[in-house]
Amino acid sequence: MNIRNLMVTGGCGFIGSNFIRYLLDQEDFTGRIVNVDKITYAGNPENLADIPARHPGRYVFERADICDFDTLREIFRKHEIDGICHFAAESHVDRSIKRPGAFVETNILGTYHLLEIARAAGDRFVLFHHISTDEVYGSLGKRGLFRETTPYRPSSPYSASKAASDHLVRAYFKTFGLPVTLSNCSNNYGPYQFPEKLIPLMTLYALERKALPVYGDGKNVRDWLYVEDHCKAIWRIMKAGRRGQTYNIGGNMEMENISIVEMICDILDETAGTLRGGPRRRLITFVKDRPGHDRRYAIDFTKLRKELNWTPAESFRTGLEKTVRWYLDHPGWIERIRTGEYRTWIQEQYGS
Repeated sequence: MNIRNLMVTGGCGFIGSNFIRYLLDQEDFTGRIVNVDKITYAGNPENLADIPARHPGRYVFERADICDFDTLREIFRKHEIDGICHFAAESHVDRSIKRPGAFVETNILGTYHLLEIARAAGDRFVLFHHISTDEVYGSLGKRGLFRETTPYRPSSPYSASKAASDHLVRAYFKTFGLPVTLSNCSNNYGPYQFPEKLIPLMTLYALERKALPVYGDGKNVRDWLYVEDHCKAIWRIMKAGRRGQTYNIGGNMEMENISIVEMICDILDETAGTLRGGPRRRLITFVKDRPGHDRRYAIDFTKLRKELNWTPAESFRTGLEKTVRWYLDHPGWIERIRTGEYRTWIQEQYGS
């Protein structure tokens, strides 16, 4: 596979920015990355501020909305795009419950626009890789794993919109012969994650001595995947995955939410010192569960392991320690996110 100009959508977000950092450091990728990002509340160009200097001539940023077809098409033409790695999405379940329309528009219509533009490029287009989630499969009982053949049973507007986009991508492969691969991943964690998600939120609240809100009884289970392991898997799928195929990416690390919060408290007690009132675990507060909260997700990545020889390198404990340490070491990034200062910087650089 030889992609010369790779469009990465949503590259200013958590996973997208980590992927750009990872890919530009790989010897087997010599092309250029064109990062297309609308810069919504969770997108932050600061995540990639050092990249132009580290990789001169190999990184371009274009601020654009994937729902703006004409602008997308012009970016595609101007930069001679021959590959797409599609991260851009509204992705927070709680927000999808409050504003489902935004998820339908971005996740379904935006994906359709990208597929249409890629299809129009004809034979010069190399690959469309679509990033999805294990949440499209719904909820598991105490046993069992999500496989690529598991029927879709989305529970939230977010997961329903991602399920629809998955089906669109597969349809463009079967109907039009567009070269595609898809991946459905478990919960990611690591550096640069916006502090609305469980791990960064609990880390920052625990540092600030705030109550740590845990939904329901805290025993909802997720399979956790360190973001760098995810990036490695994506690139391996893009290079060697069978076209038209879906690959599940999991961390082989099922954890109850309450256990993760307790681990974060313990790591912070060890690294930042305990609070005057005692260990940080005392800050844990159980709150009313959210509507449609899936009980358990767990990924079977046997297909990825057997076909492409991929397994996660990071254990949950080591990955969590690295993640907590990253937030401790980047107070300026956190402060700009929490105060909204980064929005001012974005407006100065790119306009409102």
